[in-house]
Amino acid sequence: MIIAEKLRRSGRPVLLAVNKTEGMNAGVVTAEFHELGLGQPVAVSGAHGEGVRELIELVMEPFPDATEDDAEALVNTFVGEERVIAFDQPGTTRDSIYVDFERNGKPYTLIDTAGVRRKGRVTEAIEKFSVIKTLQAIEDANVVVLVLDAQQEISDQDAHLAGFVLEAGRALVVAVNKWDGMDSYDREQIKRELTRRMEFLSFARFHFISALRAQGITEVLKSVDEAYAAAMAKLATPRLTRVLLDAVAQHTPPKSGLFRPKPKYAHQGGSNPPIIIIHGNHLEGISHSYKRYLENIFRTTFSLQGTPLRVEFKSGHNPFEARDVKPLTPRQERTAQRDSKRRPQHLKR
Repeated sequence: MIIAEKLRRSGRPVLLAVNKTEGMNAGVVTAEFHELGLGQPVAVSGAHGEGVRELIELVMEPFPDATEDDAEALVNTFVGEERVIAFDQPGTTRDSIYVDFERNGKPYTLIDTAGVRRKGRVTEAIEKFSVIKTLQAIEDANVVVLVLDAQQEISDQDAHLAGFVLEAGRALVVAVNKWDGMDSYDREQIKRELTRRMEFLSFARFHFISALRAQGITEVLKSVDEAYAAAMAKLATPRLTRVLLDAVAQHTPPKSGLFRPKPKYAHQGGSNPPIIIIHGNHLEGISHSYKRYLENIFRTTFSLQGTPLRVEFKSGHNPFEARDVKPLTPRQERTAQRDSKRRPQHLKR
C-alpha cells in the first residue's frame, strides 16, 4: 500500500500487472488488487506470455505514432507471424532471441539481437550487456543481416558494427529499412552516404526494403542464401592455381627490392570465410593493391558475392635472402673448396 500511495502521488501514468495468473479466471484473481487504487489490474503470466501483448498495447496506447523497430519488424516478416514484440526504440530487445522458421523447404535460425544505440548513449550496464550479446551473436551467425534505418543518418556506430562483422569474417547482407517513406531526393542522398561510409562492404549486397510492408524481403532472403553458399564454397586447388597463374600472366606483381614476387600455386585454407593461401617466392613483397587485385579475380571467378575473402601468402625458404649473404659463383665455390683442403687440420671445424 505504501508503494501504491507513492505511485498515485507521482502523477505519472501507472499500469498494474498481476503476474502468475496462468490458468486462472482473470476477473477473480485481480479483484483484490482494485483496493490499491491504481486502476484496472491486468492479469499476465510472464513465464507463459499470457496477457503480455495486451499489457504492452496498453503501455503504448498514448503513442499512436509508434512503429516497429527495424530488426524486429524484419524478423516478424521473415517468419510470417508476430513472433517478436517490437517497438521503434533501440534497446527494446535486451537479449538475443533465437527464432526457428522454414521458408521454401529450407530451415533457418534467425537471431534477433538487441538494437545498438549511439555510442554516447550506451551508459546503462544492462545495455552494455546487450551490445556484448549482439557481438557474440554476430560471431555465432553464418550470415549477418545488418539493418539500417533509411530515415536516420549512417552513424559511426553503424560503421563500427559493420567493421566488426567484417573482422569476424561473417557473410553479410545489408537491409536499408523504411525505404517506402523516402522521396527520390532523400533516397539518392542515402545511397551516396552508404557508398561513402560503407565502401569497405563492397562484397555485400545492399537491399532497400520496407519490413512493415514486406517489400523486398524475398530478395533479402535470396541474398542470404547466396552469401551462405559463397562463405561455405569448396575451391579446388587445380582451378585456384590456374586462376592465379592466369592473373599473374595478365598482370605481373611489381618488383619489391631486389626480387620480384613469384606466386606459384594456391589452395583453400578454410571456409566461412573462404581463405586462399598462395605459395611462391618472395611473396612478402606483394603490395596491398596487388593483393586486392587477386582478391577481386578470385571473387569474380568463383562467385564469392556476400562473403569476406581472405588471401594469405607463404614464401618458400631461400638461404640467400639475408642482405649480407650472396650466392657464390661457380668459380668462387671451386676456390673455396680448394682453400678448405689446404687449411691445417687444427683449423678445420
